[in-house]
Amino acid sequence: MGLISKILRDGTDGRLTWWCPGCDSPHAINHGEGAGPRWTWNGDAVKPTFSPSVLTWWSEPANLDNEEALQRDIQAARESGGKVPQVDKRCHSFVKDGQMQFLGDCTHAMAGQTVDIPTWPWGED
Repeated sequence: MGLISKILRDGTDGRLTWWCPGCDSPHAINHGEGAGPRWTWNGDAVKPTFSPSVLTWWSEPANLDNEEALQRDIQAARESGGKVPQVDKRCHSFVKDGQMQFLGDCTHAMAGQTVDIPTWPWGED
């Protein structure tokens, strides 16, 4: 995956990736020809606009931010043969002119805010 600007990387099969400050992780879309869902891209690597909105969701351990509670959950799951409790997370945004407009259904603290897409936290590799 190559850096095509300070904020955007390109990958295989029309994939574009950028850093999400709300999730503190990368997000990606597929554009152009190819199988699966595709987004439009304005072709600008400095102030990208994608359409439609970008929705990312995942599950993570319920006590990920509390090491002691997480260890208790892991131990209880081992003893019972069950699973560690999970919570659903969601990031939903419009990407317009190099900014992320976070929608109100985001589960992170940036819900409802509009911010510039940040530079990648590491350089080209």
